[in-house]
Amino acid sequence: TTIPKMLVNIQTQSQVITYTGCITQMYFYMLFATLDDFLLTVMAYDRFVAICHPLHYKVIMNSQLCGLLLLVSWIMSALNSLLHSLMVSQLSFCTVSKIPHFFCEINEIIQLACSDTFLNNLVIYFSAVVLAGVPFAGILYSYSKIVSCIRGIPSAQGKFKAFSTCVSH
Repeated sequence: TTIPKMLVNIQTQSQVITYTGCITQMYFYMLFATLDDFLLTVMAYDRFVAICHPLHYKVIMNSQLCGLLLLVSWIMSALNSLLHSLMVSQLSFCTVSKIPHFFCEINEIIQLACSDTFLNNLVIYFSAVVLAGVPFAGILYSYSKIVSCIRGIPSAQGKFKAFSTCVSH
């Protein structure tokens, strides 16, 4: 989301980003960052089922559940990004301010606002805790269960095979 604007800045020797471009960049950056968190959590759950319940894997991780997990990840990410983008678009700015970067960060935009930003800051911190903390806790829980399952495997070859399935994650 940031590379296209950076390339334009390099080509034109200009560091200006429009307000609409800034909001759009923030939306897509938050969308993909949140989506990444959710997809890593889904991958951790998938690895947990594959290692700790290998005989039930096809039943548990059926195409309906995979599609549902993917859909929920996209919807939650899109709603979070839309919420932040709409809240920033409601702020008023006292002067025309330019951000001297190719990356339009939400905290910088909020600092430029002359209207009250308490609600924006509250939503940022709350969503950071919920949308980053909960997936991180899910990843830690999944991998702690995976480690305890792997410790129960008697052969070294079996342990190596189980650990090797987690390398990509």
